[in-house]
Amino acid sequence: MANGQQSSAIKGSKVLMVGAGGIGCELLKTLALSGFHDIHIIDMDTIEVSNLNRQFLFRQSHVGQSKAKVARDAVLRFRPQISITPYHANVKDSDFNVDFFKQFSVVLNGLDNLDARRHVNRLCLAADVPLVESGTTGFLGQVTVHIKGQTECYECQPKPAPKTYPVCTITSTPSKFVHCIVWAKDLFFAKLFGDKNQDNDLNVRSTDASSSSDHSEDVFERRKDEDIEQYGKRIYDHVFGHNIESALSNEETWKNRNKPRPIYVKDALFDEPLQQNGNADKVLSTETISTPSAMAYLGLKNPQDVWSLKENTRIFFAALKLFFSKRQKEVGNLSFDKDDSLAVEFVTAAANIRAASFGIPLHSLFEAKGIAGNIVHAVATTNAIIAGLIVIEAIKVLQNDTKKCRMTYCLEHPARKMLLMPVEPFEPNKACYVCSETPLLLEVNTQRAKLKDVVEKVVTSKLGMHLPLITHGPGLLYEVGDDLDQDMVANYEANLEKVLSELPYAITGGTIITVEDLQQELVCNINIKHREDFDEEKEPDGMVLHGWTPAPLVENQAAAATTTTNGASTSSTIKSAVNNMEEDDELTILESGIETVPTTKKRKLSDVSDPETPIPADDKRVKKMPEQLEDDGDVVIMLDDGNDGNSKNISR
Repeated sequence: MANGQQSSAIKGSKVLMVGAGGIGCELLKTLALSGFHDIHIIDMDTIEVSNLNRQFLFRQSHVGQSKAKVARDAVLRFRPQISITPYHANVKDSDFNVDFFKQFSVVLNGLDNLDARRHVNRLCLAADVPLVESGTTGFLGQVTVHIKGQTECYECQPKPAPKTYPVCTITSTPSKFVHCIVWAKDLFFAKLFGDKNQDNDLNVRSTDASSSSDHSEDVFERRKDEDIEQYGKRIYDHVFGHNIESALSNEETWKNRNKPRPIYVKDALFDEPLQQNGNADKVLSTETISTPSAMAYLGLKNPQDVWSLKENTRIFFAALKLFFSKRQKEVGNLSFDKDDSLAVEFVTAAANIRAASFGIPLHSLFEAKGIAGNIVHAVATTNAIIAGLIVIEAIKVLQNDTKKCRMTYCLEHPARKMLLMPVEPFEPNKACYVCSETPLLLEVNTQRAKLKDVVEKVVTSKLGMHLPLITHGPGLLYEVGDDLDQDMVANYEANLEKVLSELPYAITGGTIITVEDLQQELVCNINIKHREDFDEEKEPDGMVLHGWTPAPLVENQAAAATTTTNGASTSSTIKSAVNNMEEDDELTILESGIETVPTTKKRKLSDVSDPETPIPADDKRVKKMPEQLEDDGDVVIMLDDGNDGNSKNISR
């Protein structure tokens, strides 16, 4: 029961919630039942069927509607006297600027991606409004408090980067099932059902002897009067047979690797007809099927069964046939969606056939969907626990009792006989470029790199700026905004295509550029260091940003006995584990840490490392746990699938 001081602080507060998903539903309910009277919610998502097993404010009839609005209506039914204002919008929209954030007493985050969380962190810093962050992943969860000038901000410590694989590994030498999933999802599925004009690293050329190598046929182009079965066989034999044969011709590649075996339709089906019986046509012709399914088409029922090569081949052809017969209008515009059951069936079958070729263990549809969608199944109880902890910390903040604020971690297994582990918040990292405005250093070839490269590879992707403005000395080089006239837009677009050293205000070694985001009210100074060459494998961006360093993923965790996984913010400690957790839905597959017990020793400013000096792996102030989970990426990125026993899926 709240005492008088608590009750007054609660009733007089104005709270902003960002996210109305798994944590958000529990949080809104808990806020309402705790006496909060003025709550605002921002969420851009609509309700999906897959949300209903844990987002208990939603029902089947709500599918397709705004999460924020439906959550509001559901809570007002049992707390009609309070005010809840929903916004069905993106928190990065210009309406939600610093002035908007200033009206709130505290901001409570329940987001599911790194970019939005960084954005909210910066707005809270600019508005000087306390932020309570949170995340869950299965049985793990965490709540952290971020108060400007008193605790570290969400970005004071690096977040683990997703595991990335070179395209050559995906296309030529897969060794894990996750490689096959990435290939099937981002290359094969995209080539068959997506925009065929987009660049794709899949080998699509046939070796018809009558064709010159320069004019060989694109096998993915369906021939005139070719039925879908003939088309499918030609694709199958090319991708799983011919391409493997071609790869085997390079003997050097296989000196230290197991050679793959080509698989043709005749090898998988032993010359059996694709059509097993009349049941398939009956299923296919049924007009009442709302969501075509290859499993139903073939009479397969259990998604946890591991299909044989023959079954995977039949699923492949059934899914292909259903796409071209039932969803013909979508072909050419599709992209993989983990909630598209037919897409998941096709990707699972294709990945398994490729895995069989490379001697990689096959996986069930259930397992493949988890890897393809980076899913760790959420636990509703964890969301409820974390929501309660958020409210507890919010009340401390509202009472100005910040000395009692704690970062709390929800563990899967007891540590010191505790499942909830409180840790005293860390002080601000004076090397943080966000809250301490520490200058960054960019190594780049100023005579080759274009301004566009810096904007795309550094300003937006690494620094997370939404509306960047770049200046050098008195000169404005680039700006984004709706209020720019056409001449200005044309001028800035022209600058993007110019080499750094050839800009109107030339950027060369030794110069300093200023990058700011007017919406986030964040300003960064970047020192430029000219560098001639970069390692294409280790430094694929062709530039290196210092002072911004994602936490490295440890390949051999058993040997290293340290690392991260998922969470909210903090240092390379137990926070690490929980710090990278996404809100609650689907998450990423991040390296797991070793579950241990944090001490309550508070890190001093003097303990904070130099921006280029990472915290040592043997730092025992807090033992390692998964660190903050975030996901994103565009370069055929896939997170470790845990096949080697050193990784773990995490979700928020």
